Parts: sequence; structure tokens; C-alpha cells
Amino acid sequence: MIKTEHLQYTYRTDKTPIEFVLDDVNIEIKTGEFVAVLGHNGCGKSTLAKHFNGLLLPTGGNVYVSGMDTKDEELYWNVRRSVGMVFQNPDNQLVATVVEEDVAFAPENLGIPSEEIRERVDSALKAVGMYEYRKHAPHRLSGGQKQRIAIAGAIAMRPQCIVLDEPTAMLDPQGRKEVINTIKKLKDEGMTVVLITHYMEEATKADRVIVMDKGNVVLDDVPRNVFKEVKLLKKIGLDVPQVTELLYNLKKAGLPVNYDVLTVEECADELAKILL
Repeated sequence: MIKTEHLQYTYRTDKTPIEFVLDDVNIEIKTGEFVAVLGHNGCGKSTLAKHFNGLLLPTGGNVYVSGMDTKDEELYWNVRRSVGMVFQNPDNQLVATVVEEDVAFAPENLGIPSEEIRERVDSALKAVGMYEYRKHAPHRLSGGQKQRIAIAGAIAMRPQCIVLDEPTAMLDPQGRKEVINTIKKLKDEGMTVVLITHYMEEATKADRVIVMDKGNVVLDDVPRNVFKEVKLLKKIGLDVPQVTELLYNLKKAGLPVNYDVLTVEECADELAKILL
């Protein structure tokens, strides 16, 4: 679905020296895969996300979306239609005063027939569990609901992939739960999902986790293998899931437990081994 080859990017100006935000990034994201991208602020993860649908173009190397080179100007709109983007602040993504009109905004601008727009809007709102709010005013919704509307707007474009750049960063726990459940549902229905996040628990739900530091990929594996690298993650300024850290500290204290766990249930099973 998405492939980067020796991707480099810099925000260089005439007054600053070359300092790559992304430096020789090589990754592949398969169709139908759910990939989480982790990293501390300034590591390049949001810059990477913006390359996936051509919002940014490489300074060096290449990015391919379904085989299309994002630097090919003739393929610009095809790339944008293939990869939908959802950003951090839902208020910055809502443009209409009625939910269904907001979701219809992008398809209308593409000149899609009214009957098909109606079907796309209804389908997208049902996909994110917001169909019953279609006549509501977006500004009266909660943060989680607004973000789900923003996701519906991206889905209405019928992309092959959706990239979410820290979509839960400004939400309360309930809002985060709503959005993550929506993302999991989209993945289960076959959509390719890329989630940029700094919440470790969100990343545990992914098929793969990519960890970035200083513009480079330092880890790329299934969540269980990534999060057992506790020392490395701590060294680059990241946390691990709380259950992983608890068992890691118990292991350091000499207790016979495995710390490659991701869920409360797995943690409880490990603790039971030493308590019973």
C-alpha cells in the first residue's frame, strides 16, 4: 500500500544548515495492515505521515502509494484519494454547521453525483457509529464525537488507507476510547490504517509498531517484540505499557516473571505464577 525508499526530508531554508527531519527511512505498509508509529516530539513521525498522501514531498528518496510515485504531479489527486488524513485537532477539520454536510464536503468538491454522495455520507457515518447524529451541529458534539466525524469525512472519500496523526492527543479517556474502537473497526473491515500516536496502550492494538528517533526507524516489529525492548525505548524518551513496566521492574528485582505482556489479563497471569 505504502512504500518509502531511502526517504529524506528537511525543512532547510537559506539561513539554516541541512538537518534532516527524516533520514534514509525505508518502510513498507501492506494493504489491510494496522501500523502504529511511535516516537517522542520532534522525531519525525508527523512529517513521515504527511508524506503518505503527498502533503509533503521527499527531499531525497521516494514514496510510493499503491505503486504511484508521490512526486509525479500527474498522480497528485490519485494519491490524495488513495490516502485519507485525519489530524490532531478535530475542530480544525470541521467546515460545515451540520454533521452530514461536513462529511459530504469533500465528495461534493470532487463533483460526485448527489445520489452517490448521499450513500457515501450515510455509509461513512454508520462506519464510525455517528449516523444518528447526522442532523446535529458539530460544535455541540464531544471531542471524541467530533474526531469520529472527521474520520467519517475521510472515509467518504473512499480511500484505500487512512492515516491518523495523533487523533486522540486532545481527547479525554472516553473520547480516546471511542476513536480507537472506530479505528479497530475500520481495520477489521479491511482498511489499511496508520496511527501516529504517543499513547503506548493504543499502539498495542496494532499489527505492527514502528518506533522512530531522530528521523530514523529504530524498531519495526509486532507490538510484543517492540515493547519488550524496555531499555531502548526508555533511552530514546518513550514509555512502555504500564503492565509491561510493572513486570519489567519485578524481573529486575529478581522475581521469575516474563515482561513481554501487553494486557492486564496477561499481567495478572504472570503475577499469579509467583503468588499462588
